[in-house]
Amino acid sequence: MAAERLIAERGPRIPLRDIAVAAGQRNNSAVHYHFGSRDELIQVIVQRRMTALETRQLELLAAYEQRVDPDDVRGLLHVLVRPLFHVPYEQGATHYARFLEQIRVHPVISGAKFDLEHWPTVRMLVTRLGRVLHASHGFPVERTRGRLTSMSTVLFALLADWERDAEAADTESSENTVPVDETVTMLVGLLTARSQ
Repeated sequence: MAAERLIAERGPRIPLRDIAVAAGQRNNSAVHYHFGSRDELIQVIVQRRMTALETRQLELLAAYEQRVDPDDVRGLLHVLVRPLFHVPYEQGATHYARFLEQIRVHPVISGAKFDLEHWPTVRMLVTRLGRVLHASHGFPVERTRGRLTSMSTVLFALLADWERDAEAADTESSENTVPVDETVTMLVGLLTARSQ
């Protein structure tokens, strides 16, 4: 999608007419006509990808629930993270991680209303991560909340770096080249590190 690529490359304030031109529209107001506003366009892009991501996360969560062990940080992170390295690219994405990196503080991503309405699996996974951090590591709620917020910042940056590297190498991502385990290990460290 032209909008996803251009926002990834130039940021969310890119003029809608530039997106229309990149999409092959002769009418400069075509994007505004179809989506209403820049925020609505961003929301459509996110929701388009999140539907498939949430489906895959639910599948992984169902398999995870078959374990006898209680929740653990690493297991929950695998359910959350693994689809982000695969699902958008199975759908033909080339710039999705960089798009997320650009809009991570945009109200579409950071606004609680959108999150609560449209991302129930992500919300459930993050809530369970918070409970594990509190119960197993004794972290107070404020620290847990701060770590989980930082986790999304770090995750989006790591995904975007991986995507850039894959593009530079001109190779297709595959299970063998996707650093899911290393990414999860870094996020586990970020979430569970003890303060000095």
